[in-house]
Amino acid sequence: MGTWGHGNFDSDTASDHLEILTSRLIAEVAEAMSGDPVEIEPDEYWGVAVPCNLELLHLIAKQNYVGAGLVDPDTLAGWKAKFLAVWDESIDELEPAAGHKRERRAVLVRTFDQLTELARGKQA
Repeated sequence: MGTWGHGNFDSDTASDHLEILTSRLIAEVAEAMSGDPVEIEPDEYWGVAVPCNLELLHLIAKQNYVGAGLVDPDTLAGWKAKFLAVWDESIDELEPAAGHKRERRAVLVRTFDQLTELARGKQA
């Protein structure tokens, strides 16, 4: 086992663990995004969990830990387009409170954009 520091994520084992964890988060999003669009509507499990997974990936990856996986920026762009299209088409049916639709959409856009920006930076 290789160790390069004193931190919790400074070893080969920790790197392997992060790879497993981030791969799982990515696989869940990929599966949700390739499935029935109804499953990613705002009031459905994956409509909530997809942005959660993306934010968790961002939080982990921005630490620059070895082993933290990211998604290709082009894939993220496709996911963003599909997710927001489904969200835009279905949110009004839930009769959101005044301002919620605009504010929540802004958070969703930021969630995709911040991960995309990070992924682009890692590619360079």
